[in-house]
Amino acid sequence: MKKSKSIIISLTLFLSASFSNAQKSIRDESITYQQERMVFKQWDRSRFTPTSGWLGINPYYWLTWGLHPNYPKTDLRPLGGAGPQLQRLSLAGVQKDTDRSYELQSDSLGNVAKDEIMAHSGLLSATDPLWLLYYSRQLRPVTDFDPLMILKGLPAGTKAKLISEGSFDWYSAEMQMLGERLDLTRKSNQDRGARILSYHGMLNDYRRLLGIWSTRVATAERLMSQGQLQRKLKAQETSIKKWSPDSDLEIAREVLRNRKY
Repeated sequence: MKKSKSIIISLTLFLSASFSNAQKSIRDESITYQQERMVFKQWDRSRFTPTSGWLGINPYYWLTWGLHPNYPKTDLRPLGGAGPQLQRLSLAGVQKDTDRSYELQSDSLGNVAKDEIMAHSGLLSATDPLWLLYYSRQLRPVTDFDPLMILKGLPAGTKAKLISEGSFDWYSAEMQMLGERLDLTRKSNQDRGARILSYHGMLNDYRRLLGIWSTRVATAERLMSQGQLQRKLKAQETSIKKWSPDSDLEIAREVLRNRKY
């Protein structure tokens, strides 16, 4: 029994030693070099083994490379220095840079277009800084025009005179037309510079109309005062002082001191 156990152990040790020798790794440099050539690592002429040997009489060289004499001379690596894959990747990189430049250019054109739209669009005219800071306040009497407010504070006789002679209707119509022009300018699509020039022209028109209206109001008040004075004179309610050249001079000075316009 012990003898059979010894035989089995001996056979086991012998088979283990045999298998360990059978699994020994083999490294062939020619295969390793060919694997390196098939990827990107190298295409070195000195590593095409087997070599031709002394005087080119190595038979293994001719068996391996005799049918492919040009193979070692041509770099066929896809990722080599002039390989098609490297060229494709380089071209893809160039195209990517070109696409990026086109994208930047299109973004620039888009921003310019947005600025142009913002500058031309009538929907955004209310956000113009120059309108907000200056023209909206200067032209508020036009945008918020109320015909009844222009007569507020005037004497009843002056109001009646302005209405009867048509000055009130004329001024109201002119201000309404100016307001319509201003509203059309603000809503229409046009260049910002042209819109600002229109604001400036309408501001000048408003000041001109205001000057004419103020002159007519002053004229009406003066006529009403003269009418009242004439009525008092006719009714002998006013005494006439003795005239002298100095009195005319004093009257002229009084008029100059009390003038409003």
